[in-house]
Amino acid sequence: MSHLAHWDALKSAASNLPASPGIYEFVGEGGKVLYIGKAKSLRSRVRSYFSKDATTDVKRGGLLLEARSISIVVVGNEKEALALENNLIKEHKPKYNILLRDDKTYPYIKLTRERYPRVYVTRRIKKDGATYFGPYFPGNLAHRVVRFIHRHFKLPSCSIDLSRNHARPCLEYHIDRCWGPCVRGLVTDETYARAAGDVRAFLSGRRGQLVRDLRRRMLDASEALEFEKAASLRDLVATVEEITERQRIAAAEGRDIDLFGVHAEPPLVAVNIFHVRNGRVVDRRAFYWEDVEGYQRPEFLASLLPQVYLGQGHVPSVVRVPEAFEGMRSLAELLSEQRGTKVQLSVPKIGAGKALLDLVETNARNCFEQRFRVLKPTPEQISEAWREALNLSAEDGFGRRSRTRIECFDISHIQGSDVVASMVVWEDGRMRKGDYRKYIVSRQANDDFAAMREVVGRRYRRVKKARKTLPMLVLVDGGVGQLHAAAEALEAAGMAAQPLAAIAKREELLYVFGHEDEPIALDRFSPILHAVQQIRDEAHRFAVAFHRRRRAKRTLRSELLDIPGVGPASVRKLLRRFGSLSRVREGRLEDLAAEVGRARAAAIRAHFDVRPGGQAQQLK
Repeated sequence: MSHLAHWDALKSAASNLPASPGIYEFVGEGGKVLYIGKAKSLRSRVRSYFSKDATTDVKRGGLLLEARSISIVVVGNEKEALALENNLIKEHKPKYNILLRDDKTYPYIKLTRERYPRVYVTRRIKKDGATYFGPYFPGNLAHRVVRFIHRHFKLPSCSIDLSRNHARPCLEYHIDRCWGPCVRGLVTDETYARAAGDVRAFLSGRRGQLVRDLRRRMLDASEALEFEKAASLRDLVATVEEITERQRIAAAEGRDIDLFGVHAEPPLVAVNIFHVRNGRVVDRRAFYWEDVEGYQRPEFLASLLPQVYLGQGHVPSVVRVPEAFEGMRSLAELLSEQRGTKVQLSVPKIGAGKALLDLVETNARNCFEQRFRVLKPTPEQISEAWREALNLSAEDGFGRRSRTRIECFDISHIQGSDVVASMVVWEDGRMRKGDYRKYIVSRQANDDFAAMREVVGRRYRRVKKARKTLPMLVLVDGGVGQLHAAAEALEAAGMAAQPLAAIAKREELLYVFGHEDEPIALDRFSPILHAVQQIRDEAHRFAVAFHRRRRAKRTLRSELLDIPGVGPASVRKLLRRFGSLSRVREGRLEDLAAEVGRARAAAIRAHFDVRPGGQAQQLK
């Protein structure tokens, strides 16, 4: 069917649609959904796509070229259409819709559902049976709360397989930050379940109940003459009461407000969301798009806000946007139902609200410049981008983890021969060559996983023994197999809590240990993409260079030992003096003789000066 025939068929279908509220889908070849929209009147909205003005729009023109049919779902009112549209967009991810690709919007604390529950900071809510608490503003607050849980309730955040018994616990157990459920006999199921119940009560806000229970346990411990345990419980009661009082005061001080700022130079768009709590900005999120053709700010906001809030755990009491858009009232009603109290969605025109919104717009413009003008980010910005992308804490439980240091490992060999490894270091935005390390792998075999397991174990056993500062991240060059091998080595070294990731070759995907099913794709404007490529390429270069030197020395040694009269001692002297086989081959008789004597030098020259026909050159 010709393009004109498709056009006429679609236009005719639009004219026959009902004048009812609902959602519509433009469908392309193979039933692929290209665009999803909502409408008060399906007939009027879809027919508008075929008006003379609309068809000159780049986005709509491309959509109509690809579309082959139109499907609709009729609903009762505009509010129902808005909710259904949002769900379908998230399900189908249509090509022509504005998609919120980064769904890691807010930090939550996840309490897992397993025999020994654990706590994690996460930005992804999944239907996995776990309980999610939050969101937390600012983002590092979630990490601080989890560290508080480690310190006082001793629930871990590790990725160790707790379904099997382990030989010994990690460092977290020895510093009293974990009950040690990984080793049979260190903690009873009853004790661990009680700690998990305390954490659930703490995170759920049932702190009055928690305090009463802790006081009862404190008195029981005191009567049993367990004074150290009673003192620990007393301190925990005081801490929980202090946190509860602080939050009560904060809740009485003001409303929670989100403000949206947008800066667009189509097809590039940057959005900033400021989270204001109790009269002050506590956190900020930035989002970016590279492909928004036919950008119109009202339409953009109408597509963005439902994806940010509908079906999510966080809905503020006030949302302020720079411009009104169609469906604002219906969206406010939906958000009010979701929150349980009224949500105000407004466009401030004067006063402090307008001034703060202007500030957000200015920050959106600055973020646009930093992202799309390819300005060189500062080390602090790169470090923050690392923590944001991989959901890393800025420090460990002691405050001793480097805020910027990344140590990266790579393996190099040829079919299992001359297996070596490299470790390179990136810190404060640059490579630190003085901290590089080379490793000769003891097991010479074509097994990258075993090699990675060995060198990572050697490195961090030494770091632990020397009590050195841990890196912000351990990065391995390879895929999930290398990642798991490194994780096994860290666990064996008693450092299972060390953040770990792998960078896959070519695909530019980061696999974070414990979240391998959610690889992180780095887009070309990401501030850490260049750093990742630089670190990976440097690790590969350093490993390959070391491998070549090792292979050259082995080749030189083996060939020299074939010369009559030349033994291992002579080979060592020649290696020290010349360094490579080609230099020995080109060495003058006098220089060789200075190292190994004239008779051996003559034999070496005779060996290398033999022509293919078998004749030797005259020695000089």
